Amino acid sequence: MSLPHDYVIRHVPEKQNNEALGYFPYHNAWYRKNFKLSAEDQNKRLTLLFEGVATQATVWVNGCLMGHSFTGYTPFEIDFTDVANLDGDNSVTVYVKTDEHEGWWYEGGGIYRHVWLNKTPFVSVDLYGLYVRPERAGDGSWNCHVETTLRNDAFVPHHATVTTTLEDKQGAILATATAGTAVEPKATALLCQNIAAGKPALWDTENPTLYTMRVKVTSPAGDDELSTRFGFRDIVFDPDKGLILNGKPVKIKGVCCHGYYGLTGKAVPDNIQRYRLRLLREMGANGYRCAHYPQAVATMDALDEYGFLVMAETRWFESSKEGREQLATLMKRDRNHPCVVMWSLGNEEPFFAKPEGKRIFETLYTDAKRLDPVRPIMGAVSNTPESAPIFSVADLIAINYNLPTYEPLRQKYPEKCFISSENCAVPSTRGFFFDDDEHKSIYNAKDRTFSNWQTSREDTWKFIMARPWVAGGYQWAGIEHRGETIWPRLCSQSGALDLYLQKKDAFYQNQSLWTDKPMVHLLPHWNFQGREGEIISVWAYTNCQEVELFLNDNSLGRKAIERFGHGEWSVPYAPGELRVVAYNDGQEVASDSAITTGPAVALRLRLENGDDLRGNGRDLAVITCYAVDAEGRCVPDATANITFACNKISVIVGTGSDICDHVPPHIPERRMRAGLCAAAVRCLAPGKINVYASAPGLTTARLEFEVQ
Repeated sequence: MSLPHDYVIRHVPEKQNNEALGYFPYHNAWYRKNFKLSAEDQNKRLTLLFEGVATQATVWVNGCLMGHSFTGYTPFEIDFTDVANLDGDNSVTVYVKTDEHEGWWYEGGGIYRHVWLNKTPFVSVDLYGLYVRPERAGDGSWNCHVETTLRNDAFVPHHATVTTTLEDKQGAILATATAGTAVEPKATALLCQNIAAGKPALWDTENPTLYTMRVKVTSPAGDDELSTRFGFRDIVFDPDKGLILNGKPVKIKGVCCHGYYGLTGKAVPDNIQRYRLRLLREMGANGYRCAHYPQAVATMDALDEYGFLVMAETRWFESSKEGREQLATLMKRDRNHPCVVMWSLGNEEPFFAKPEGKRIFETLYTDAKRLDPVRPIMGAVSNTPESAPIFSVADLIAINYNLPTYEPLRQKYPEKCFISSENCAVPSTRGFFFDDDEHKSIYNAKDRTFSNWQTSREDTWKFIMARPWVAGGYQWAGIEHRGETIWPRLCSQSGALDLYLQKKDAFYQNQSLWTDKPMVHLLPHWNFQGREGEIISVWAYTNCQEVELFLNDNSLGRKAIERFGHGEWSVPYAPGELRVVAYNDGQEVASDSAITTGPAVALRLRLENGDDLRGNGRDLAVITCYAVDAEGRCVPDATANITFACNKISVIVGTGSDICDHVPPHIPERRMRAGLCAAAVRCLAPGKINVYASAPGLTTARLEFEVQ
């Protein structure tokens, strides 16, 4: 067994289990790890940092009870210095409970994020103890206020000297400051420094420039060193103009996402965290909501690098000791990230609408402002937002759905900026273009208003863009996730990427809403043999001024497209080529087509993330398998039964295609649905990896790629 992992995802879903949790059985588990320490570890602080264990954990070291974690989402640290065997064998035992749940989504089970054994001198920087707060001066120059929390785990006082350096992305030192302080035994001390940074390059959504602040601690107990990345940016949430980033108005084009991957469950490798975000950026998103809990360190780092505007959210809306400590951990860990532009104290909490909820919010708000006096604090309200008492305290008016309440609330709180903290939630199934199927609980792929609160993506974005005082919105959801579903379907249907990271039509619709480069996307496919003469509704998503549809080179009409709208035609089905052309100022600038194909004759494999792969035993190659006809054209309705295999320096860890397929994802045999099937391959070592896909009656596919 290798960690991180999620052991629940390997089980078979069963109808009698909880639908919100993905129909999986949830069982408890034990872990045990033996490790050695040496005499060199004398006079060092020894800790284990668990980034995430689902859902509750109890930890023993060398048989001694060391701590409990009551949440599956917030990191926790175990200090085992006093019980360590410094010249021999040690053991850590973890008991994981999954039979109590925090969320209404798939929660997985086990040690699903990284675990670190940390060894530091007795005088060191505390966990998340380096805080950099850049401030712009009136002349446009910047100053960095740096707070370093030192801890002394010795039994005698020590004097520590802290040397702080500001570095650019090439590692060049731009400024240095040195200061010292005394630290009492078994205590902490806060050291504050100011570093002039001049006029650095600013972080924004298009040029997310990052800098590094590095601290070196020198004391009689030894030397310690820690660094953090951060960015210089100026953000204002204006009540009339919305979000102002570095003096320019920016609309948040955001998505809500769980920290999840359909082929590995809650255990998401770091390179897949980055791949998910690259896909969302390609879609045009510049915003990401950490729904509804602290997400992985690798995700937060990549959000910085790709220029997302992030709503960071705590899991527990409680003013209990535990709830306040979880909020503090989230904020201390993530407050250096320039991507984080607001803190959410909770999502859709029933208490938001009650007086006691206001009191809880006030307590957490006060804690949050002490930890970060700069960023705005909000809570995402869905229940009766028109009368939610927390809005009188919150810095932003954040509303889930409920578009009719915006204008009345604007009259009530004209001094506050608004944010659509969650919207749309319109279900659609990749590659499905027929009437909604209640038996399978799958839905036509086209956008629409689905209920009195599930407003279409098109109408939601028109609503947001018509109101400059709304800073933007976070669409539910960027990516499908297990749970919140109806049997036999295993996942939500509101994502723009499907459960296996395949692009849905909603992906391209979001491109038409959120990007400026001319594009057009045609739907549906054109394989409707047996329906000749039947009227097919044909749509085109585009950001261009006009579109024209052709069937077998015959024009079916040219249409002017309102901004954030789409083109639509009713077409009697006839096989052949359906083609759409988009125009700006009368000139063709983009096109797309759908061609009636022959039957599938061969399989093909495509590597999706080859630019970010290492043979380290952790990275996953994401591979798409598709079928082609005799002319090499992709068959969009192929349904082959595929078997995946690979060579010895790799292993198939997951396959998936059909969201109603109950075969566990680690099984390498999979039925393709709607012409595509995904596979995840772990790269065990550097070298040439070969992946194969075979199916009865089809030519086998082979893909070779090299990893370093």
